[in-house]
Amino acid sequence: MPDYRKFFSDDVPSFMRSPVREIFRKVDLSAIYSFAGGYPSAETFPLDRMQDLAGAVARKYGAKALQYGATQGVPELREAVAARCGVPVGNVQITTSSQQGIDVCARVFLNPGDVVLTTSPTYLGAIQSFRSYRAEIVSGELPEGKKAKFFYVIPDFCNPSGETMSLAEREALVERARREDFLIVEDSPYRELRYSGEPLPTIYSLAPERTLHLGSFSKIFAPGLRLGWMLGPEELLEQIYVCKQALDLCPPVFDQYVAAEFLSSGELDRNLASTVALYRRKRDLMLSLLEKYMPEGVSWTHPDGGLFLFVTLPEGVDTVAMYDEALSAGVAYVAGSFFFTDGSHRNTMRLNFSFMDEGRMEPGIELLSRIISSAIWKKSH
Repeated sequence: MPDYRKFFSDDVPSFMRSPVREIFRKVDLSAIYSFAGGYPSAETFPLDRMQDLAGAVARKYGAKALQYGATQGVPELREAVAARCGVPVGNVQITTSSQQGIDVCARVFLNPGDVVLTTSPTYLGAIQSFRSYRAEIVSGELPEGKKAKFFYVIPDFCNPSGETMSLAEREALVERARREDFLIVEDSPYRELRYSGEPLPTIYSLAPERTLHLGSFSKIFAPGLRLGWMLGPEELLEQIYVCKQALDLCPPVFDQYVAAEFLSSGELDRNLASTVALYRRKRDLMLSLLEKYMPEGVSWTHPDGGLFLFVTLPEGVDTVAMYDEALSAGVAYVAGSFFFTDGSHRNTMRLNFSFMDEGRMEPGIELLSRIISSAIWKKSH
């Protein structure tokens, strides 16, 4: 067998495996209590409408719906997104998932060694992307003599913490970006999944001249469509347009027409209302179950929206070391340390409340609580 390593590029050592994807690779999610992935509930998918939507697209657009399309996205979907977001069509780029939006920003803006600023903890998929381009990821103050290219942030219901930036924090970030002259990549896949509290302005609305705003249909329609969008200055989107030509030529055309029909007809908003009601119940249920079963010394965030909350165990309890035992027992979570660029905070975990059926959530949380109680007891003895 040849030594294949000699064929790999210099970027390959920077690639990072996703612990979440590794779980899905090994385990049948239906056979365990999975609080691990960021999966939406299948109950929210408009299955009863998909056949009608697909037929309507085929009748309305014919072979055009199965042909290559514009790299920026089909005009119908760009116009629908522009109307929904209150921006000119020229400020809209359709992406093949919002994960692609993150990656294309890294691809366009980062050289090896460039600095990306972010919060801590932050989204694992963004860490993976930035590392693959050999960027230096910094949370906090810049290293001496360094300038940042952009600040990556999830201001609404952050993945993994579930926390939301205040208006003052958003305004402070904008002021800093203008003072230090860096861009902002605002990742907002959960913004429309709010269950309590009042919506806050997007960072894009506060600083449209230096913000790229990423949205996603994955959490508000169906992740299998692999569609998202970017809002930003036309000069920046022009370079992203050129970059995307080398990535995928164009987003999935048939899927775009389905999304355009679903969005422009008002059906997306009607479906979203029932999604929000379901997830509010699930969030409240998980919070009540944590209160009921978790041992003393364990705390957690209380998110106003999104899909996640973040659990902190007593110092010294290692959720990475505890993971195999939990998975063998039939319950999955994601260790919180994977969301910290330095691998710290090994006493934390991320829990998802959207995927699990409501009837299975209590036995799953009870089982997880027993495992945590055992780990705390072992650590203290």
